[in-house]
Amino acid sequence: MVSAEPFDRVLRRRRHARAAAGFVAADFLHAVMVDEIAGRVAGVARDFADVLDLGGPRRAWPGAVRVALAPGDADVVADEDRLPFADASFDLVVSAAGLASVSDLPGALVQVRRVLRPDGLFAAAFVGGMTLMEVRADLIDADIAARGGAAARTAPMVEAQAAAGLLQRAGFAMPVADVERLTVRYRSLFALFDDLTAMGARSPLASRSPLGRAALADAAARFAARAGPDGKTGVTVEIIHLAGWAPAPGQPVPLAPGSGTTSLAKALSSRL
Repeated sequence: MVSAEPFDRVLRRRRHARAAAGFVAADFLHAVMVDEIAGRVAGVARDFADVLDLGGPRRAWPGAVRVALAPGDADVVADEDRLPFADASFDLVVSAAGLASVSDLPGALVQVRRVLRPDGLFAAAFVGGMTLMEVRADLIDADIAARGGAAARTAPMVEAQAAAGLLQRAGFAMPVADVERLTVRYRSLFALFDDLTAMGARSPLASRSPLGRAALADAAARFAARAGPDGKTGVTVEIIHLAGWAPAPGQPVPLAPGSGTTSLAKALSSRL
């Protein structure tokens, strides 16, 4: 039976739990997201007394109530789209690297909007649609060469403009999105897979089929063939930075649907 949800919730929790011990070896992307969120929130001239740190592999906001998929430093173990908090509980919700594989992202954003107080801020960062596009192409080409067709093996990802639109649909005022693209270089496809495992970021697709050994070797060869003079191959990582405000009297009029292209830093500075 095919699951109605794109991601396997149990597998997602298991992979986060297993990654906890070795996460420090591959925490560089999470660190980038946390630093950016902290810097942008710091530019808002107000205090946030009650903060929710939502999802992600590690705590992103000291002193916040932390929701995570696995025990450890979590205050509450829960999925991001099933928050066990009362309405209007928080002034600020932050999320670093936690939303890319949520089965019901629109529902998660509705939940965030629900638990925010009027004029509360939501700031998030997660990997977006262009991430690992080169690896996806290698896997697809290798699969086609081996079997004459390609199965879904990598997780679907959200595009920045679509994410801004989802914020607006969830009821956020002034939804904005910024996109940051990084290039990360690896000596082999398997070194990349090791980092994804350490991050708890291997695909948790509900419908999965293994890539055969021959196809995997072919994908690794295609990956290696694109290496530079240093023997490393670059892969794209796209980070989507989102922000939105819980509606409150006196706020500016929200953007029109699909127009969430304003600079996030500029939008936050308007709150000064």
